[in-house]
Amino acid sequence: MSPLIVLVGPMGVGKSTVGRLLAERLGVGHRDTDDDIVAAQGRSIADIFVEDGEDAFRALEKDAVREALQGHDGVLSLGGGAVLDAGTRALLAAQRVVYLSMDVEEAVRRTGLNTARPLLAVNPRKQWRELMQARRHLYEEVATAVVPTDGRTPEEVTEAALDALELKEA
Repeated sequence: MSPLIVLVGPMGVGKSTVGRLLAERLGVGHRDTDDDIVAAQGRSIADIFVEDGEDAFRALEKDAVREALQGHDGVLSLGGGAVLDAGTRALLAAQRVVYLSMDVEEAVRRTGLNTARPLLAVNPRKQWRELMQARRHLYEEVATAVVPTDGRTPEEVTEAALDALELKEA
């Protein structure tokens, strides 16, 4: 069993929303590894970061991604930092991966770059740019297709992802 589509990209890009829409259009299930972690831990990702640190969260994330890649055959949305792990990137090599991209102005508009995002707590614009400098090439490395989301509705992004992968609805 393997996912039909895996979505990657930065926080706030719409991976969960587009993932649900893609799953609906394709007649399959949707799974989000961040939701899996929250359910298993019984606390928010922000709380995990604060209480246990980023390294502990990344270990949980790596396990959640591996489990989801092995046990889900629909659309899978990964957390923004999942691609930081080399083992995860290796597992993604065999998948149809869509990188949902956006620029910093779109990120500000969508998320407000607020402090509920633990990696953006101080100087959010600068930190978002730095995160993207560190991650953009990793998203591109694992991507089968890149779908820009700037100025697009979730429905338009969903359609663009289906077109990019040449997938038709069920």
